[in-house]
Amino acid sequence: MAKRQLPVHKNEQRDITITDLTYEGMGVAKVDGYPLFIANALPGETARIHVMKVGKKFGFAKVIERYQDSEDRVPLRDEDGLRTGTMALQHMTYDAQLSFKQKTVQDSLAKFVSLQDVDVKPTLGMSDPWAYRNKAQVPIGQDDQGRLFTGFFRKNSHSLVPITNYQIQLPKIDEMLQTVIQILNEYNLTAYDEQTHQGLIRHLVIRQGYHTDDVMIILVINGDELPHQAAITEAIVAQIPNLASLIVNHNTRRTNVILGQEETLLYGEPYYRDQMLGLDFMISAKSFFQVNTPQAEVLYQQALEVGDIQADDVVIDAYCGIGSISLCLAQRAKHVYGVEVVSDAIEMAQANAKMNNLGNVTFVAGKAEDVIQEWQAAGIEPNVVVVDPPRKGLASTFTDTVIELAPEKIVYVSCNPATLARDMNRLVAAGYHAETVQPVDLFPQTPHVECVTLLMKNR
Repeated sequence: MAKRQLPVHKNEQRDITITDLTYEGMGVAKVDGYPLFIANALPGETARIHVMKVGKKFGFAKVIERYQDSEDRVPLRDEDGLRTGTMALQHMTYDAQLSFKQKTVQDSLAKFVSLQDVDVKPTLGMSDPWAYRNKAQVPIGQDDQGRLFTGFFRKNSHSLVPITNYQIQLPKIDEMLQTVIQILNEYNLTAYDEQTHQGLIRHLVIRQGYHTDDVMIILVINGDELPHQAAITEAIVAQIPNLASLIVNHNTRRTNVILGQEETLLYGEPYYRDQMLGLDFMISAKSFFQVNTPQAEVLYQQALEVGDIQADDVVIDAYCGIGSISLCLAQRAKHVYGVEVVSDAIEMAQANAKMNNLGNVTFVAGKAEDVIQEWQAAGIEPNVVVVDPPRKGLASTFTDTVIELAPEKIVYVSCNPATLARDMNRLVAAGYHAETVQPVDLFPQTPHVECVTLLMKNR
């Protein structure tokens, strides 16, 4: 069979028109039906492009010159945000970003016949879509003079781009990153090299309480000990206001997972504190806590409202983390059962329930699909199930058990429209229907979108 001749080749230049956006926010142009994906390009724009890479089914290109701008275009705030992918939508007006995210959810659902008529509401956004992240976890590099620097990896590469202002993090976090780096540089420490597995400082993680200003700093090192530990601790404590926790995390594995299993507490407590919808939370180094606090409050409020939790409701909260949704539910429900695979988070959840004087909640560590079967065997019959799974969505065994439990309501909090659609399709086939799908923007300037969906049992 003759090899198919592609209509474009690498390093070719062409004039094109952008016709669509991918779910990652890249512009799409087609040459004789062959799609090219192009960063920093919007539908309706015409441009001269340079073809960077070609594959059998699609290729990648970059804009050399734009002839016509979209009405949805705004000036870039920081080109590094495009190079690294941290702000892949920053060239779009915020209204256009919100519409794009609504369409992303609509397109994901429309892939399933049973979901094509489901109404997706307009995305709930922020008044100021910048400087919102309460957590930074940044890789550390080393320049030609041996100085450590903060940065982020260029997309699809191992090349670290130096960055000091990340634009979407809380401003104090950016300042603290540079303060800590300056302190570490006084002791001539080395940066970790993932190619050689040599060097010490891998990542710097800083978490800040949005409502409390409490600060947790985690130094992730490729080793068992931090040289000059006492002096570095003293300097960080002296120069970082509101420091609640200083931790060294030991990660000596060849992995792109940021945190290792072992950690050493250098100062304070092994947690910091923040609030969510008026409740107090202790948050440990490995515990999940939404990175955009104001929008997480919008998200959780939506979950409470669509679930319409009543005083006689028995609720299961799967993937409960440190209890951020569970405790909000417990303020309204008869009893809440929370399950989470990370045992450290369950310890935090139990402590948080006690701290907030909420006794009508039970937390268990384990896989959601296993624990929910144990609860079913014990005769627990929830009328509401709340799920907030990771990006891979619900395990099929978990979904099977939920279908057997047959709760009246399922409130699905999703961070991935594709797996949300897959799981909704299964639940609809099992006798549920979607009442509402509400996108919420927790990650402005990026293509990511969260959703709250209410599924009701058919009568």
